[in-house]
Amino acid sequence: MREGRGTERRRSRNREYTLVSVFFVVIFLCLISYVIYFNAVKSETFINSPYNTRQDTFSDRVVRGQILSGEGEVLARTNVYEDGSEERVYPYGRVFSHVIGFDSHGKSGLESEANFQLLTSHEFFLNQMKNELRNRKNMGDTVISTLSAKLQNRAYNALGDRKGAVIAIEPSTGKILVELSKPDFDPNTLNQDWDSLVSDETNSSLLNRATNGQYPPGSTFKLVTALDYFRTKGSFSGYTYLCQGSISAGDLTLSCYNGTVHGEEDFYSAFASSCNCAFADIGVDLGGASLRKTSEDLLFNQSLPLEEAARSTFSLDRKSSDSLVMQTAIGQGKTLVSPAHMAMLVCAAANGGDLMKPYLIDQVVSSTGEKVSTARPTVYKKLMSLNEANLLCKLMEAVVNYGTATALNGRGYTAAGKTGSAEFDENGSSHSWFVGYCNTDQPELVVAVIVENGGTGSEAAVPVAAEIFDSYYFD
Repeated sequence: MREGRGTERRRSRNREYTLVSVFFVVIFLCLISYVIYFNAVKSETFINSPYNTRQDTFSDRVVRGQILSGEGEVLARTNVYEDGSEERVYPYGRVFSHVIGFDSHGKSGLESEANFQLLTSHEFFLNQMKNELRNRKNMGDTVISTLSAKLQNRAYNALGDRKGAVIAIEPSTGKILVELSKPDFDPNTLNQDWDSLVSDETNSSLLNRATNGQYPPGSTFKLVTALDYFRTKGSFSGYTYLCQGSISAGDLTLSCYNGTVHGEEDFYSAFASSCNCAFADIGVDLGGASLRKTSEDLLFNQSLPLEEAARSTFSLDRKSSDSLVMQTAIGQGKTLVSPAHMAMLVCAAANGGDLMKPYLIDQVVSSTGEKVSTARPTVYKKLMSLNEANLLCKLMEAVVNYGTATALNGRGYTAAGKTGSAEFDENGSSHSWFVGYCNTDQPELVVAVIVENGGTGSEAAVPVAAEIFDSYYFD
């Protein structure tokens, strides 16, 4: 009997030992599986993070690779001299200063985003071994960007010495062809200029206004108000408004530009002529909560799908006063947005409602031209239905056909868009906006332009957009 009890105790202990052993074996297998998964799938993502300072140690054995435009022009390269010293050179100087960025005093732009690729070498492995044995560095990979040197140059010259920004994106792919900000800086003399650049609060020359500039959207925001109206009412048909040049709510009176009296309008003519009174009235009818929902559907108050892009802000709610709703509905009030975000909204409309994820790196190739990786266009999010997108496009076509952007007519291509004048001080000074696209049958290029203190959209921003569209088709 005692022997039977002893046997049972031994069996019980054996089961416990077995369970504990199995538990540790499972833990071990899970750890091994995760290590394999991490090395095969996740390691490059972690290493490629711009916050991973370990990347800089790669430069001990790799010469930083080149950055090229989509046409193959060199935008950044590393010169290696006989004494072994290296110098990062930017052949286009100021033209690509913000989007390409810099590689000293930290990193910015593509120099930061593509840091891992630039410091990774896919040279033929025998050459790499030979260089290692000779204590020579291998050549880093070449990053081929989506940027167009032709269009970037044209935009740079068109903006001139004015402050502002331009961004141009292919709506069907998300490729960024232009990303320009002024005031700019010369990345070739960054070390000498650094102290003056970081202490200059007047120009903020290091700020990439295309992605991080925060501006009141002015009348370009009427795209959002129009979409909210359609979602609420179900149609633009039947809308009428008698514009008498001004509209009041409480202590606030809003006027159309220069006090223009537009008279009897339907929705399309109110949008084309950018009637503030009509859209202020529409805003009050819709209310702050409705405008907020549609705005947030369009990525306001959210992270944007673009490296280091600033969030746009929208603050209305159901408790907001009529006066603030009126201001917000026409793009004033407390709303702030970047040119990149406005370009994304138009990209979605021009692409049937789908926003393609914007990107700057098209391909990575080895220093000898062997393909390492190629970007694939991907849908980031469906921002609106196909019907809604088509209606917004029709509204933007009206702006060019008989509204505030008729300067884009008769240039050998079709275009659509929305102008804006965004007041930013008590004196009524305004930034000049334009957002739109070319080829109304099959949109090919979306452009967003802001000219600080440029007046109306038709005065300053539209001519810059026209220069870019002209260059796209005729240069």
